[in-house]
Amino acid sequence: IVAVFTGMIMALNAGLGLKDFGAEGQIGYLLTITLTREMSPFMTALILAASVGSALAAEIGTMKVSEEIDALEVMSIDPVRYLVFPRVFGFSSVVPILCVYSSILGVLGGAVVGQFQLGVNYKVYFNDVINRVSTIPGLKDLWVGLFKGYVFGIIVSVVSCSHGLRASNGAIGVGRATRQSVVTSFLLVIFFGYVLTAIFYR
Repeated sequence: IVAVFTGMIMALNAGLGLKDFGAEGQIGYLLTITLTREMSPFMTALILAASVGSALAAEIGTMKVSEEIDALEVMSIDPVRYLVFPRVFGFSSVVPILCVYSSILGVLGGAVVGQFQLGVNYKVYFNDVINRVSTIPGLKDLWVGLFKGYVFGIIVSVVSCSHGLRASNGAIGVGRATRQSVVTSFLLVIFFGYVLTAIFYR
């Protein structure tokens, strides 16, 4: 739902701006660039940080304050290998897939706005989308977006798990660790989003 309405909002704003130059037919092209390169991985990472990331921090934090982590260590089980690595691997593997899903839904949302509010025929719109994705720069945007999603997945999962492992002082400490994990994840995703864009498109 968020991806669809994000695509609709972006298409409407871009279309109204391009309409001043008689180029509203280019919204499919422009929206594809923006979604695949930046918005889909960024938006997906922030949503997952607030939902799944906070759940990871709370889950591991609860295990920490209830001394389940200590019990694992007593049994000579490394909590990082047993608890953190599988979550980081799973999280970072899923985020790029969700980025593709988000991009597709965003493009579909933009098509609805283009057809019914901007007067852009959906055939022209999707033709621009396909033409962009099938070019070398378009494929680069797609792969950069997937790589960003993978990096963001690692960042969010590592931050969430590490804050959970450092939780203390009972339920209050778990709540604090959860909140800090979300804030830290947001800041790091924004920072590394800029860094990766600067590296790949300088």
